[in-house]
Amino acid sequence: MKIKFSEIERAFEYVNFGAIPGGNTALLDKATGEIYFKSDFAGIDEIPGEAYRSESTVEIPHKNDLDLGSRLVFRFVCDTFPDGYDKVREIFSRRGAYARYRDWLEYNGLLDKWYDYSNAAEETALREWCAGEGIELER
Repeated sequence: MKIKFSEIERAFEYVNFGAIPGGNTALLDKATGEIYFKSDFAGIDEIPGEAYRSESTVEIPHKNDLDLGSRLVFRFVCDTFPDGYDKVREIFSRRGAYARYRDWLEYNGLLDKWYDYSNAAEETALREWCAGEGIELER
């Protein structure tokens, strides 16, 4: 069954919403195209018990599973503003790094470039994940 990439993206955004990884879960049934959602924070649990045991069901990954966390930040800095690498490394050595990183990007006029870079990397990684899981996408 072919699945719309936009539905995979929506589920991916759901899984990555919030500050704590693992708080939201989404499962895709590759046989039916159905996506089930669970949120520990909101008390939502649409996932039927058999979905966890089904061969056709896969869990939508978290961005960290696809190497889209802080490693992506450092790839971006190396690619676009290598002189800022030490500053960004300092920013990520303490809690609250992403807020300070966003401020640094804004100060250096790189915020839009970061969003473009991050979005492109996310789409590529998610499409590669789909291919690896045997998920056929609609064109």
